[in-house]
Amino acid sequence: MFRSPYTVGDDHLIAAHRFSIEHNCPLITHLAESRHEVLESIRLKGLRPVEHLARLGVLSENMVAAHVVWAEDHELDLLAHYGVGVVHNPQSNMKLASGVAPLPQMLSRNMGVGIGTDGSASNNDLSLWEEIDTAAKLHKLFTYDPKVVSAQEAFELATIRGARALHMDHMIGSLEVGKRADLVVLQMDPIDQIPLRSIYSALVYATKANDVCDLMVDGRVLLRDRQLTTLDEDLIREQGLVLRRQIIERLQLSV
Repeated sequence: MFRSPYTVGDDHLIAAHRFSIEHNCPLITHLAESRHEVLESIRLKGLRPVEHLARLGVLSENMVAAHVVWAEDHELDLLAHYGVGVVHNPQSNMKLASGVAPLPQMLSRNMGVGIGTDGSASNNDLSLWEEIDTAAKLHKLFTYDPKVVSAQEAFELATIRGARALHMDHMIGSLEVGKRADLVVLQMDPIDQIPLRSIYSALVYATKANDVCDLMVDGRVLLRDRQLTTLDEDLIREQGLVLRRQIIERLQLSV
């Protein structure tokens, strides 16, 4: 993994790519996230970020690129041609004023695109359900088209198309015999879910994280009756408050 192309040299990019191919492991990076990144790439390399990676020969099905906000049509063609997976992080892009990723254009190319939250510094609540809802609505606003990125397409970003983005759709992303037992059980009878006319509309526009009752990953129950089974929530909260206090004290000492 490298954080983004502009943080490392070309030799490192090529070495990371070769390692991912030799060991058949994903190569994860941020790519074309901001306008500044594109301008700096043009200034230093004479090429836009995606063009630069293509010239180096490091685009491949092993690559998973986060954001891809500032990619032009010919760059999307390159990413689609090489099978690069993309992770769409709409709320992070909004909070950081990075821009709006060309998700409809990616979908029109049948690219593997998943949904993500980015880190807590750029998206505080890390709610995947909110990301799905935002992805469905943001692009309607931006394109002035109420039919763009349908509820079903938005839900696919978090399931089967997202699995394609990670190049793992043969193992996860849908409920099929032979795939891993990844299950989310939702409570669908609260008043905000009634009446249930369209399951995809309900899942994308009405469902919230607190509607999740149970969660199973690869057959292992991680959440049962809204209670974590593998983590001590009280201890995590206590440790978080301790770290918060230590950070504040250190900041006060540095002033």
